[in-house]
Amino acid sequence: MKVIVVGGGPSGMIAAITSAQNGNNVIIIERNKFLGKKILVTGKGRCNVTSSIDMDDFIKNIPGNGKFLYSSFQNFTNKDIVNMLEKNGVKLKVERGNRYFPVSDRAEDVRACLENEVRKYKSIQIKTNSRVSKILVENEEIQGVELESGEKIYGSKVIIATGGNSYTGTGSTGDGYKMAKKLGHTIEKIRGSLVPLTSKMNVCKQMQGLSLKNVKIEIKDEEKSKKIYDDFGEMLFTHFGVSGPIILSGSAHLLRYKDIDRLLKESKIKLVIDLKPALSEEELDKRIIRDFEEFKNKEFKNSLDRLLPKKMIDVVINLSQINYYKKVNEITKEERNRIVKILKNFEITISGFRPVEEAIVTAGGISTKEINPKTMESKKVKGLYFAGEVIDVDAYTGGFNLQIAYSTGYTAGLN
Repeated sequence: MKVIVVGGGPSGMIAAITSAQNGNNVIIIERNKFLGKKILVTGKGRCNVTSSIDMDDFIKNIPGNGKFLYSSFQNFTNKDIVNMLEKNGVKLKVERGNRYFPVSDRAEDVRACLENEVRKYKSIQIKTNSRVSKILVENEEIQGVELESGEKIYGSKVIIATGGNSYTGTGSTGDGYKMAKKLGHTIEKIRGSLVPLTSKMNVCKQMQGLSLKNVKIEIKDEEKSKKIYDDFGEMLFTHFGVSGPIILSGSAHLLRYKDIDRLLKESKIKLVIDLKPALSEEELDKRIIRDFEEFKNKEFKNSLDRLLPKKMIDVVINLSQINYYKKVNEITKEERNRIVKILKNFEITISGFRPVEEAIVTAGGISTKEINPKTMESKKVKGLYFAGEVIDVDAYTGGFNLQIAYSTGYTAGLN
């Protein structure tokens, strides 16, 4: 049987390998010069291969249609990808947050390993610098594909593994959505997930480049006084708003929140940062008293160096409405209280999401209702399969999205 895999990213490569192991002739059609280009930008160029948590807990980390992946995750687990890489010379390590990375910290090692694995099979042909323009179908059955050049490649099965719409420079420009739509598939709204958040507040610009570690955040719907998301870890201020791991994970919740577009427009979504989560308000007040004792003859503006990063001092002083030049020993209990409240509840109004092109993954895509979760085959067109980010599934950061790619690729290739 001839199987055509459209897209040579991680899901496409695993699909091709699995299909070849089942005795099929396979051709991978990839629009870039080489396979797996997008792997190179994952995990900041280090490639967060997968997560070390139990596979049963993976679905809890997938806000976008996690249950759909149940069968795929059983077919090909985190242990399977780890074994495949380590058996082929890519040693892995587990870092905090249960994240697997190559010991070399080089995403290229992972990419090259998967490509070498593909090239082991004489029955897999690789066609790079080629873009599929349409899927050929007759009587609701797959016949093959047509390339942009007009060339037709015939086969009885097609796996669409074109990626989503994020990191467009790697070739993920939404081609798979267009092809699937032409064949009658529903495309759920495409949005960036794991994406930085924007704010119109000037304080973000004032503090751009400042990275905060070990802070607690809460994203709130002020209209309903409801907590949408909370987390602990690292974040970053930018010229447009906020970014960093805990913000990116928060964005995945936010984009699914009811009425989110209206709430953002009406400035009802607040990010509340606890800058000193290890201290209660009382303990923080005692800490400030100690600092103030030491600096009692200094001006207020010169007394916060131990408490705050430099870029934050002016912002906090402005918010506290305490005179810059006031002597520390003249600061009242009420003023000190204001400082404590600011540090425990530093508030940013969120205005929106950065563009999908800046997202780590795409939320939305081909509706899971139209795909058989046990085989990844289309319920609309016999012989058409889907794998990876083109499907309407997405997860938090931590290697979960790559695991989705391997597991759905394996399942499509197997079937």
